Amino acid sequence: MYKSFFKRVLDLILSIVGFTLLFPVFVSIWLILLFVNNGKPFFVQPRPGKNEKVFSILKFKTMTDKKGEDGKLLPDELRVTKFGTFLRKTSLDEIPQLLSIIIGDMSLIGPRPLRVRYLPYYTKEEQIRHTVRPGVTGLAQISGRNLLDWDIRLQKDVEYVNNLSFGLDLKILFKTFAKVLSSNDVALDSESGMIDFDEERKNKDQ
Repeated sequence: MYKSFFKRVLDLILSIVGFTLLFPVFVSIWLILLFVNNGKPFFVQPRPGKNEKVFSILKFKTMTDKKGEDGKLLPDELRVTKFGTFLRKTSLDEIPQLLSIIIGDMSLIGPRPLRVRYLPYYTKEEQIRHTVRPGVTGLAQISGRNLLDWDIRLQKDVEYVNNLSFGLDLKILFKTFAKVLSSNDVALDSESGMIDFDEERKNKDQ
């Protein structure tokens, strides 16, 4: 009953209340990023959601679009702004995702939505992560965030789905707040320092 009904009700209540309370912060960050990122305050990218239905994830943009002489984007570490670093370390860049929760694309707690191009490389067991709505935070994030390798991160996603309950969601929520406040296991990007998942699986198959 919790998974099929009450989880969605709690998502709606908490995200609406949270966005209302954070709206002044949302507007302030939006105005700052209009100047910092040359009129582009948001990062938008297609991600697979529940049942692999693709939606557009929305976050505050923490990097510029600076390119090298070859016309390609510079490495992430050369494009992240000082303000963007602050937003990531405090997780304030995630505030726009409350809107994704309200419209039903995401949940507060669940497996993080990864890139669409990763879809062909999940094992059958790992595909279970897409039977629930993706989350702003999840079991993998409180278990080491980007410090985990891909196999362990996806194993945590499967563990979450198989054990989904109100108690587990509550535990993840409180541990997420604790990690954000203490800045533990926080890096500049959720995939920072990691080889792309599809590339890792291709290498394993060779």
